[in-house]
Amino acid sequence: MSDTMHQGTAVPRARTQEGGKPLASGKGITTIGDSVVAKIAALAAREVSGVHEMGSGGARALGTMRGMVGAGKGTTQGVSVEVGERQAAVDIDLVVDYGVGIPDLAAGVRRNVISAVERMCGLEVTEVNIRVDDVHLPGDDQQDKQEKQSRQEEPRVQ
Repeated sequence: MSDTMHQGTAVPRARTQEGGKPLASGKGITTIGDSVVAKIAALAAREVSGVHEMGSGGARALGTMRGMVGAGKGTTQGVSVEVGERQAAVDIDLVVDYGVGIPDLAAGVRRNVISAVERMCGLEVTEVNIRVDDVHLPGDDQQDKQEKQSRQEEPRVQ
């Protein structure tokens, strides 16, 4: 794969330029929606060990509320993307497990997201910005379960 210069750094060309199947050809155009790229990026980020949850505090709270009413958490929670004709940029909000090296985790998430989006969509990923919003502590899950159980055991009406 050849490189092009982009603001002083080498950036690999999109796979649509060489070797891969083009998104636009003489027989038609393939358009990939933002939600498709966001879903691929979210799943790729979740595959990395040390990623506990996705989304900022507000998004996670909203996801919990959706879960209570049966809607479930959104697959793309914590991910926003900008998709052009040949390129994509990804922003990710994460909660990491305590004890994980954040720089190494971010590098792994970035590498996995770029690989998945470029392989599946044929788009050049120009950047993956990662924001770590929280650290999950080992006892947090048990505390949440206990609070949830105590709320369920209390009668709602008398």
